[in-house]
Formats: sequence, C-alpha cells, structure tokens
Amino acid sequence: MMRSPQEPNRNGGIRTPSPRPRNQSQFHSTVSVQKNQRFNILILIFRFAAFCFSLASAIFMFANSHGGGSDSDSDSLRWYHFDAFRFVAIAAGIVALYSLFEIGASVWEISRGTTVLPEVVQVWFDFSHDQVFAYMLLSADSAGTALARTLRDRDTCTANNAFCVQSDISVALGFAGFMFLSFSSLLSGFRVVCFILNGSRFHM
Repeated sequence: MMRSPQEPNRNGGIRTPSPRPRNQSQFHSTVSVQKNQRFNILILIFRFAAFCFSLASAIFMFANSHGGGSDSDSDSLRWYHFDAFRFVAIAAGIVALYSLFEIGASVWEISRGTTVLPEVVQVWFDFSHDQVFAYMLLSADSAGTALARTLRDRDTCTANNAFCVQSDISVALGFAGFMFLSFSSLLSGFRVVCFILNGSRFHM
C-alpha cells in the first residue's frame, strides 16, 4: 500500500511540507498590480482635474481687463492693478505647469511601470511639492476673495461688473484646482507612508 504524503516518516526523518501552489502566488501578484494601476489612474485623474481648473483660473485672470482702452483711463480696471489678483494669476499658472509635469510623470509610470525620478526622490518630490503648491494656491485665492469683497463694498463693481464677475470666476476655479491638488496630496502622502513602512511606494 502506498503511504500518504501526510503520514509521518517512520524512519524519524523530517517531513517536507508541500510547496505553495504557483497559481496562488501569481493570483496575489496580479491583484497587487491591478490595485497599483487603479491607484495610479486615480492620481492621474486628480492631476488632470487640478491642471484644467488651475489653467482656466489663470486664463480668466490674465484676460480680465475691462473699461477704457488704456491704463490711464480712470474707469479702466486691469488684473495687474491689484496685488491679490496678480498673486491669483501667477499661482494658478505655476500650479498648472506643475500639474502638467505630474500628468506626464503619471502617464510614464502607468505605461512603463517605473517612476521618472528614482523612487525615493519621486515620492518625496510629489508629496512636498503638492503641499507647497496647494498652500500657495489656497493663499492666493483667499487673498483674491478678500479683494473681491472689498471691491464690491466700495461700489467698484457697480460701474465694472464684468471685471468683478470674471475675477470671481477665476478665484472660484482656483479653489477647485486647490481641492483636486489636495486630493493628489493625500494620495502622494499615502505613498510616502507606504515607502517608509515597506520600502516601496506601493501598498503591500
């Protein structure tokens, strides 16, 4: 009679456990890859949304000029006449450029399976710049909101309502860009934590 592989060895030898099925390890590997792909795609979506809203905010503010034909006209209003609106335009433009770079980096990672920069540099670069630029955009839009309220209190918007409306739209778009950049910052922060705990940007 043949002896079952699970019976103890009567000669006193150590019984060798059966090897782990390859299909099980391959299954876990496939699931991990799929989770990482979905995570990277989610980051890409947030990056793209931050780029679109920030770019739109910058365009609306850069194009915000109403009133007379020259700066010398008393009823002319230009975005660069106000420090807060200059801050809004420049901050939104910087965030748009940064988001465009991060979109390219995300597409590269999804298609190639590796980061543009060395992994340790990439995770800290993304997280730190997300924090800095999100704070900068929030500060700029908060200053723009305060200025817009001041202009309405001074009845400036009565004669130049189009200027004030376009300024409000630009600031609102900037806040939307900040929101999506904050979502990206949360995900990049999660990758930093994973890297610290596991030595990899992916959740194991």
